[in-house]
Amino acid sequence: MAKHVAVLKGGWSHEREVSLSSGGECAQALRNAGYEVSEIDVERDIASVLSALKPDVVFNALHGRFGEDGTIQGLLEILGIPYTHSGVLASSVAMDKHQAKVMFKSAGVPVTDHVIATRDAIAKSHVMAPPYVVKPYNDGSSVNVFIVKEGQEHPPQEILRTDWDGDEELMVERFIPGRELTCAVMGDVALGVIEVVTDLAFYNYEAKYVNGGSRHELPAQVSPKIYEKVQKMSLKAHAALGCRGVSRSDFRYDPRGGDDGELVCLEINTQPGMTKTSLVPELAAHAGHSFEELVSWMVEDASCNR
Repeated sequence: MAKHVAVLKGGWSHEREVSLSSGGECAQALRNAGYEVSEIDVERDIASVLSALKPDVVFNALHGRFGEDGTIQGLLEILGIPYTHSGVLASSVAMDKHQAKVMFKSAGVPVTDHVIATRDAIAKSHVMAPPYVVKPYNDGSSVNVFIVKEGQEHPPQEILRTDWDGDEELMVERFIPGRELTCAVMGDVALGVIEVVTDLAFYNYEAKYVNGGSRHELPAQVSPKIYEKVQKMSLKAHAALGCRGVSRSDFRYDPRGGDDGELVCLEINTQPGMTKTSLVPELAAHAGHSFEELVSWMVEDASCNR
């Protein structure tokens, strides 16, 4: 009998719509691969829904808070249902960009300087010499991100708007000019390296999820040395946090910095997007894994105690 897979999608984070898209596409691929699939638009009663459904495996297609920060993973551990992607601790630490960077640095993965400050402090005066980036330190999909350019007189005032829906504390980190590189890890294997190219201000929500918002160069047209270094650093970042299943690490590369340029890891994604414009399915396909094979591998890799 085929495994019964419950695909968790939706939820109530900023990334609900992306999660619905990811979950729907993963669910259809799993059906095509022969699994029995139940799609669940996650609400606060998810524990009782799963207890009644009794799936063999949960495919976690949630993005953002609750789905990506160790919360749903802890619930699944309590329910004893094997699940995909990383476990409680790795998910929680990866979602906290400050803590993740501390662990990356200790593992020899290069990161950029940063500080954590309140909205009021950031808006009042530069807490770091421009250029720098202001962003949430525990959210995803480039929501509420601002770039302060070199020579810019005032910090971003948008963060003081009355309809602000983010946290009171934000991360301010040194802006690294140059190229956006990303690499996925599948199990203990680093896949290829993509360069993300966009005509927008930066690789923001629109660039990630709107058709035509960005284009992907695969393999990235960088030197073999940098290509291999990105793969090596992705494996190190994955291992440093104890990630499982599939993860994706994002880097900035400034070819002007030093002999080989400056390469820094911005963050690791333990629940990378799985939509038609997403990077991980493209990287897997480049490595010879169809979308159905990728999601099937993730289901077969699922477990508790991750």
